[in-house]
Amino acid sequence: MENIQVYINEGVSLVITHGPRILLAILTLFIGLFIIKKLTKSTKNLMKKRELDESLRPFFSMLISITLKALLIISVMGMVGVEMTSFIAILGAAGLAIGLALSGTLQNFAGGVIILIFRPFKVGDFIEAQGHMGSVKEIQIFSTILLTPDNRTIIIPNSPLSSGSMVNYSAQAQRRVDLKFGIGYNDDIDKTKEVLQGLIKADTRILKEPEPFIAVSELGDSSVNFAVRLWVNTDNYWPVFFEMTENVKKEFDKQKISIPFPQRDVHIFNQNN
Repeated sequence: MENIQVYINEGVSLVITHGPRILLAILTLFIGLFIIKKLTKSTKNLMKKRELDESLRPFFSMLISITLKALLIISVMGMVGVEMTSFIAILGAAGLAIGLALSGTLQNFAGGVIILIFRPFKVGDFIEAQGHMGSVKEIQIFSTILLTPDNRTIIIPNSPLSSGSMVNYSAQAQRRVDLKFGIGYNDDIDKTKEVLQGLIKADTRILKEPEPFIAVSELGDSSVNFAVRLWVNTDNYWPVFFEMTENVKKEFDKQKISIPFPQRDVHIFNQNN
């Protein structure tokens, strides 16, 4: 019983001695997390108000949040009574071990910094990289999020994205639409050119400069093939591509211009023994 009483007395003494500091540290932790959350949200709003590039907002917001939380934890540990010199030494050793274990993650962080510095793409651009295509939805510290045309979310680590090859379809204000149409060998080439020129002239989305290009590109096995090259604003690329293809088919039908398809003649020989 005496031993139990001694333990109880020691426990009460520890609570009286360290209890207030522990409670203060816990209170500081919760208040600090609340303030950091509000500060991060205010930072996002400020960056939006100042019209900071949308590509930079998530990156800086997350970086500020992580930094402030790390400083808060160090402050709380000091309030509890942890010797900061020893704690920092332990933290450094742990940081080295974690850094070696998470070398890939650190490479992704470095890749994110490189992307934000050299700006090969920005939020809203349509890109093709690492075997995926989609619009850039967000550039985070360790990864970039793409949204595909069929509304799938793809997360690509920043390290291979910053060091690998990539196609940015939105980088230029204008793009060339390449189309190919075939007509029969008995159809009139000049008439076909006139029909194509009329369709191009009627579409106001097609730019006058550079000038549209129409020419016979190939004498195929079953058709005379035309190469049609049109320049449009980047946003109009796919609408013009699909609508022009449909309009050409309809107009060819009206003008009695055939669109041949591969055919094969089979000859059967009856050999009598």
